[in-house]
Amino acid sequence: MAVNIPGLVAVVVFYIVILVIGIWASRKSKKVENTCAGSKSEVTIVGGRNINVLVGVFTMTATWVGGGYIMGTAEAVYSPSQGLIWAMGPPAYVINFVLGGLFFAKPMRSKRYVTMLDPFQHRYGNMFTATLLLIALISDILWVACILAALGGTMSIILGLSSALSIIISAAVSIIYTFLGGLYSVAYTDIIQLSFIFISLFLCIPFLVLSPAVNDVSQAVHLNQSNANAWVGELELADAGKWTDEMLLLALGGLAYQALYQRILSASSSAQAQVTCFAAAVTVFIMGIPSVVIGAVAASADWNQTAYGLPPPFERGEAGKILPLALHYLTPTWLSVLGIGSVAAAVMSSVDSVLLSSASMFTQNIYKTTLRKQASERELQRVIRVSVLLVGLAGTGLAFGDDSVFALWMLSGDLLYCVILPQLVCVLHFSCANSYGAISGYVVGLLLRALSGEPVFGIPPVLLFPGWREEDGVIRQYFPYRTVAMLCSVISIVTVSKLVELGFCHQVVPQSWDLLGVFEEIKEAEGQEEIPVPREEKNSILNTKF
Repeated sequence: MAVNIPGLVAVVVFYIVILVIGIWASRKSKKVENTCAGSKSEVTIVGGRNINVLVGVFTMTATWVGGGYIMGTAEAVYSPSQGLIWAMGPPAYVINFVLGGLFFAKPMRSKRYVTMLDPFQHRYGNMFTATLLLIALISDILWVACILAALGGTMSIILGLSSALSIIISAAVSIIYTFLGGLYSVAYTDIIQLSFIFISLFLCIPFLVLSPAVNDVSQAVHLNQSNANAWVGELELADAGKWTDEMLLLALGGLAYQALYQRILSASSSAQAQVTCFAAAVTVFIMGIPSVVIGAVAASADWNQTAYGLPPPFERGEAGKILPLALHYLTPTWLSVLGIGSVAAAVMSSVDSVLLSSASMFTQNIYKTTLRKQASERELQRVIRVSVLLVGLAGTGLAFGDDSVFALWMLSGDLLYCVILPQLVCVLHFSCANSYGAISGYVVGLLLRALSGEPVFGIPPVLLFPGWREEDGVIRQYFPYRTVAMLCSVISIVTVSKLVELGFCHQVVPQSWDLLGVFEEIKEAEGQEEIPVPREEKNSILNTKF
């Protein structure tokens, strides 16, 4: 396929504009560093807690509206085996932001944390926090791979560029401006990127619907495909467990992303953080509408009337690229170029956020508190930049290996949902939670998830839940096994924490058995009994006063 020169020029211009804005924002960040009362690293990580509501809503929405969101939603609607009812992204993300605003924004922002891992570090210490960071890093790298794979597939179809080259260039641009300016560069480029996504994708809708190759979408029948299911899809009782599991994964798993809390913690107050979450719930749903329409149009199109021909994309195994295919073959050339720009914008708006979130957690919760407690601000800035580069390279490398954007999108939140979400809920909302309970919950959640198998990585299940099926020689679970792992982790944390606390408080367990040093005896007054008091609680009080 020949390279689309006009399209390539347009995308290059777009990239240059984004890079210039990112560099300008990095200079603004340096000015804020000189006037902000906080440290320079805090300005890089949370913008000096000076991000206003409008910018906050833009950057929060843009982070979630990535390549996985717009392409994964279109893929789900188009696929005959799924349909609209399986396009869970828009409703799930609405639930995610509403719950975030109601139950997580205030406790996180009111205590002036810098990253999502701070409450764990204050209560459980450095070693356990490091194990949580490992899970968060894996998820962030998978997320980067997901959205870069989405862009590579789009550019290869519309511009005729190789997928690998497209991935490398886009990753490089995102890494450069995130490297330079931190949250300010990320937030201000997000405004331009989200605006471009909105205009270009909504502009495509009338051209797609009125295309000669597209039949009446309201008839909702897949043409030229292996079955005649409606694009609306259907949910059978046997599939209800899987549907519930994936919906909860997207809706609740997002509550365990550092990218969410980076925006919450950058707000000037708890109230502003909550407003930002509620407003983002509305905008993220609106941004999902074009992808739903594109998937429905593609499902109703007669591909034999286009240059693509037969067999249709689903039968060729290209359902994951349905959004760029629809833009390329069902809209005018100039509009398909705008479409590739929107995907590029979506990718960079998410990649930069993920890069910064991982770098922030490593610098704040590992390097600064464990490896180099006396590190200077200049040194911390360098560590953030090196971390951005390393995470970007890891995600870029993984992006070359998988064509299914939807699969990577789901996997990126899988471990966070099963392991970190239970820990976050307990550390914020259960005062009884202690290190013993946290460790047990971590092991239970991770073990149950691992034993359930993962077809994408070729890991066979050891635990077979009710309703499992063997499809093409691969065993797939249709029971909500991820949710079972998550709930078992929560129950384990609370139960073990409470039992351990009772054991020490009633001196059933000798004080010498407190291997983790969670409890320490203090005498409240002379002549009174020695009562074990959780060290975490005392630390929490001191931190609150400070």
